[in-house]
Amino acid sequence: MKRSTRGCGCAIAVLVVLLAAGGGAFWKWGLPWLRTRPPKPTGELQVHVLDVGPIEGDSILIISPTGKSVLIDAGDAGKGKPILDALKRYKIERLDYFIATHPHPDHIGGADEVMNAIKVGTVIDNGVDLSTPAPSPASVKKGAKPAPTPIPAKKSKVKSVNSFFDEYKDALQKSGAQHEMAVAGKKYDLGGGAIVTVLAPNEPFFTRDQMKGGGNDTNANSIVLRLDYGDFSMLFMGDAEEQTEARLLGKDLNLAAKVIKIAHHGSKYATSENFLKRVQPEAAIISDGEWNRYGHPAQSVLDRLKAMNAKCFRTDLQGEISLTTRGKIDAGKLYDIKTAKDAKEDVWTGREGQKDDASRSGFIAYGDFGPPPKAKSEKSKK
Repeated sequence: MKRSTRGCGCAIAVLVVLLAAGGGAFWKWGLPWLRTRPPKPTGELQVHVLDVGPIEGDSILIISPTGKSVLIDAGDAGKGKPILDALKRYKIERLDYFIATHPHPDHIGGADEVMNAIKVGTVIDNGVDLSTPAPSPASVKKGAKPAPTPIPAKKSKVKSVNSFFDEYKDALQKSGAQHEMAVAGKKYDLGGGAIVTVLAPNEPFFTRDQMKGGGNDTNANSIVLRLDYGDFSMLFMGDAEEQTEARLLGKDLNLAAKVIKIAHHGSKYATSENFLKRVQPEAAIISDGEWNRYGHPAQSVLDRLKAMNAKCFRTDLQGEISLTTRGKIDAGKLYDIKTAKDAKEDVWTGREGQKDDASRSGFIAYGDFGPPPKAKSEKSKK
């Protein structure tokens, strides 16, 4: 007796159509999702906000689970040694990335010392060139003897941001490192599931005229970074200003983060309420100097953080601040933050500013200071 084969062709055709539709849907939605899905965490990630005080400065070391390392900024001039000591302490023999957030001396002042002492794979900056212009041929009279080469000033006495940048650029050229300009949206795979994404700067760059409400244009064009590792996330704000934050808020970006390295050392010109509401940080780390005279951190910023119920950590009061995470809940915690020392003062008490760090005040760059002036005694006041 023959079996009927009627209908088999139709069933196969329907199956082919369904498979084709399913494949098309996977190609359109499933494959992009797989490509963008963050990799699973594989070990411990470390973030060390280094103590480069007592003057102002930033320097942050990231060590991925696979041992890849990123140094964000390098403190002020003369502060290369504590950074190199930290790299030695964490057994870093080569930096995969050095990121110079913006050309101010409290962020790139020690970069030449670092690049001259340790191999760096890639250097990333915002592309702003502040090199000291070379004298034009027209300015040199025919037959005139060239001016004698000036003796370089000691680093602690260099006053021009251009000289800091010249030293940075010279060290970069000698280092043999690859040089890249930060591009918003670009991702850097640190291995083991850790990803760093560039969020800013975005063109067109801010100009001095746009900073009349406060803040500084060089700061506003800082590189802003996001670090993702499993369920953990952290923002590194450089010296971004409120104008930078507003621009980020206007873009379709994931700004929510567990921890934030506060912008501009806690300046009153950054860390706006609207930005904090979008980020919703559980913890905030402020890198600032005990001797700074700009009123960092500002009381208004600390008050906003306190209203968010965020924990606050400060390098001026607690020294180096170290964060570790495995990218998932481990022993009841997603991440752990430890400080080099206990604060002897209230972390929620801000500082009074003696100088204004806004473009409208004529501010160019950081670069003082010794110890703050001693308070006058009652006897001397009379």
